[in-house]
Amino acid sequence: MPEIDIRPAAAQLAGVVALVPDDALDAPTPCEGMTLGQLLGHVIGFAEVFTLSARKDLGPLTATPPQPDDADLAPGWQQRAAEHLAALGDAWQVEDAWEGMTQAGGVDLPGSAAGRVVLDELIVHGWDIARATGQPFAPREDDLLEVEGMVNELRDGNDGAIPGLFGPTVAVPASASPLERVLGLTGRDPSWTP
Repeated sequence: MPEIDIRPAAAQLAGVVALVPDDALDAPTPCEGMTLGQLLGHVIGFAEVFTLSARKDLGPLTATPPQPDDADLAPGWQQRAAEHLAALGDAWQVEDAWEGMTQAGGVDLPGSAAGRVVLDELIVHGWDIARATGQPFAPREDDLLEVEGMVNELRDGNDGAIPGLFGPTVAVPASASPLERVLGLTGRDPSWTP
């Protein structure tokens, strides 16, 4: 059994991506400095890279840091995104994916940590894209609690920016929902609007 079933989060993100209109690719997103097209390019790229990471199929794609790029959004990009996200979910269903070491973005890390990074990316970027396009977004609470624990562990008391991972934390009220807490921890304002 895998440590976490990421397929529901991958399917949810694929559903959000499927409803993004082609004429919205220049729209702003909660990811500072990234257009919707760039963020979608990142999502497709990270899905491909972390599928290879799960399979321990390491090479040029897993050895280089991600670069925001919307150049891959030629016609049919929604279908490619859906295929990559489905493959990602399936790859992390294999127990071996969570064991031993792997690599992503040029960083060597334990498979169990990489799988949690995948869950974080699916949820946070799912919200980013949903918010940028006016779609509802409600991840599973168990997944949110898993991501919250991981982000708190990575932050280890650091509320500032963590280059390559998160912006500075955004304060949320004590009554915040699990999703709002995750967003604040990852440097996002839960009230962000385009």
